[in-house]
Amino acid sequence: MPNIKSSIRSVKTDAERRAKNAQEKSTLRSAAKKVEAQAKAGKADEAAATLKTASGLLDKAAQAGVISKNAAARKKSKLAKKVNAAK
Repeated sequence: MPNIKSSIRSVKTDAERRAKNAQEKSTLRSAAKKVEAQAKAGKADEAAATLKTASGLLDKAAQAGVISKNAAARKKSKLAKKVNAAK
């Protein structure tokens, strides 16, 4: 544990940020799994609607710095390919 006051604050805020980012990433993984499951089941319309929601979540996470912009684009592309294959 650090002794310097600013370092103590940094440790606290780092832990808060890490917890928030972990929760956000978990939400992203859940949304992606939902899209993939619907695409695999052949529910193309539902998968497309869920993909729209997941894309918004990915863009929001990229803008907030939770994941990189390229990672968000890569994940959206991967999901879109799966949805299009289901159609």
